[in-house]
Amino acid sequence: MLLDTASLYFRAYFGVPDSVRAPDGTPVNAVRGLLDFIARLVQDHHPDDLVACMDADWRPRWRVDLIPSYKAHRVAAEAPAGSAAPDEEEIPDTLSPQVPVIEEVLDALGIARVGAAGYEADDVIGTLTARASGPVDVITGDRDLYQLVDDARGVRILYPLKGVGTLQLTDEALLRERYGVDGRGYADLALLRGDPSDGLPGVPGIGEKTAAKLLDAYGDLDGIIAAAADPASKLTPTQRRRLTEAGPYLAVAPKVVRVATDVPVPQSGFALPRKPADPERLDSLATRWGLGGSLHRLLDTLQG
Repeated sequence: MLLDTASLYFRAYFGVPDSVRAPDGTPVNAVRGLLDFIARLVQDHHPDDLVACMDADWRPRWRVDLIPSYKAHRVAAEAPAGSAAPDEEEIPDTLSPQVPVIEEVLDALGIARVGAAGYEADDVIGTLTARASGPVDVITGDRDLYQLVDDARGVRILYPLKGVGTLQLTDEALLRERYGVDGRGYADLALLRGDPSDGLPGVPGIGEKTAAKLLDAYGDLDGIIAAAADPASKLTPTQRRRLTEAGPYLAVAPKVVRVATDVPVPQSGFALPRKPADPERLDSLATRWGLGGSLHRLLDTLQG
């Protein structure tokens, strides 16, 4: 089981009242909400291995170099001229202080926490999925990861609809029903239609339905590009023009949209812990941050 950790703690933050606070009054709604999420996921799905995948870089420079608009609208403030500092993501003031607490608690529990410099959590998830020899459940509220769905390998996305108690099981049948593509085709669909939430312009005039029809007719993005260059293809003149004009974007978009599968991450150490890795540290964190029932429920679930 691979957790898109930021996706889940954002959901916890907005789903749990900020009246949930530590003894000193600091909000811990994201911390406790995430612990409750993990307890429910373990209880319901019984994974052998569990990895909390992290964003070491939420907007990698190599993606921005290819498409400068990539996630640009999420940048909190421009870095000073000449600064090499990475962009800071705009997140709620009372959430950002909770992220280090989440990391400390996961480490004390012994839940594997994996990130890699220069990569997003999606890339960590893509790499671990590619390596897996057995079924993989990816827990995420990010549809970008639909590209990983692969029935033959047992890779599915569990998309939270309400908390994590109600999850949409996303397999190839659902993708074909909703989007007309399988997992491999989803990334091509996404880059053709564009995605404002990620700053991807897409091909002007080609929406989701047209993109799905083109993929059905020509197989994949390479097939569509070849058709645009072939005067004998059945593309309409308008489609041919739009695709041709979007050539520079289509040349780089696949590298931006498709998750990396070669991220330098550990090969092992992902087994679901049955007892805390550092009980003393965990007790200290529980007292300091008032983790109460959320932590106890997770510990009971892990030991069960």
